[in-house]
Amino acid sequence: MDKLKVLVTDPIDREGLKSLEKHQNIDLHYEINPSSDKLEKALKGVGAWLVRSETQVTGEWMKKAESLRLIGRAGVGVDNIDIQAATLRGIAVINSPSANTIAACEHTLGLMLALSRNIPQADADVKSGNWQRTKWMGTELQGKTLGIVGLGRIGREVAKRALGFGMRVLAMDPFISHEQAKELGVELAELKRLLGQSDFVTLHAPASDKTRYLINKDSISWFKPGARLINCARGELIEEAALVQAIESERLAGAALDVFEKEPLRADSALRKLSQVILTPHLGASTQEAQSKVASELSESVIAFHERGIALNALNLPGFDADTLKSLGEFLNLAETLGRFLGQIIDSGIKEFICSFQGDFKPSQRRPLFVASLKGLLSTMLAQGVTYIS
Repeated sequence: MDKLKVLVTDPIDREGLKSLEKHQNIDLHYEINPSSDKLEKALKGVGAWLVRSETQVTGEWMKKAESLRLIGRAGVGVDNIDIQAATLRGIAVINSPSANTIAACEHTLGLMLALSRNIPQADADVKSGNWQRTKWMGTELQGKTLGIVGLGRIGREVAKRALGFGMRVLAMDPFISHEQAKELGVELAELKRLLGQSDFVTLHAPASDKTRYLINKDSISWFKPGARLINCARGELIEEAALVQAIESERLAGAALDVFEKEPLRADSALRKLSQVILTPHLGASTQEAQSKVASELSESVIAFHERGIALNALNLPGFDADTLKSLGEFLNLAETLGRFLGQIIDSGIKEFICSFQGDFKPSQRRPLFVASLKGLLSTMLAQGVTYIS
């Protein structure tokens, strides 16, 4: 097996990267926050490039990294990576979606508690010399309704803990069935109903064209009067000007935000002047444990890519999430081997490729198996290396 050269250009927890350092067929290099000249030199022969959010991985840099086959983001957001350019060049883009789940979940709950009991405001007031118990009267979570927009990994963990507080939980997620929601102990609801019945609303949806400004002037009018809003997901989900207006008019009792439309938050942002709003500087994943988990998860993905050619959690290869691939076991290798075998015995061109399944394979498992078998087939016919992306 050839050695894989891995380049790290952003600060990533080195303890979590130890498995890469120890791997006999991986050559790990660090070039943290390099200049353009140093980066160009460092990218020569690099097969995997690991970053956080500081390094801008553009199409131009990909052209200069001729051996590049994998880009890994230590974290979730990939705004700094040109995924389209990577896909066109057959480069897999992966992230670490589950490593910061607990950290983001706990930060959400922390903000909700701080919001309900006015903890930051009371702390600042006491430190300024005051003692005003009645001014900071709060509200309990028990018996209240929490609306969760987005029931992915983080949303589900928040739901579990909210149920532990004795809250009723409503959730909106187009990819969750009523049966799944029932198993989690939550009730599915459309956005308008969720906002209208919830005392607290927390956002855990991804940023997309469909979700941009999900919370805007119109949707804020659907909120239950006096409700409180928490956002530890993506800043683009909220139209900040509309939120400021809702707080100032007392339509909403308060908000707690960890993410913003533009970061860092502008010094003159109206949000900074609202005492009913709690602000934190994008701390959702900022725990020692999460940073180590992010690096460890990314290391595991790099090793799986090098040893098995599998890009776990590839963002430009839908259906190849880690859980699905783990459930397939050796069937993925078998599918690719069968594809190679087919490529070696056919003696004509290919007009159509059909993959048939025998056995109990879920729909989510069939796409990876189809792609694996097609990869095996094409690898026997094309001189250029075939990847799962290409």
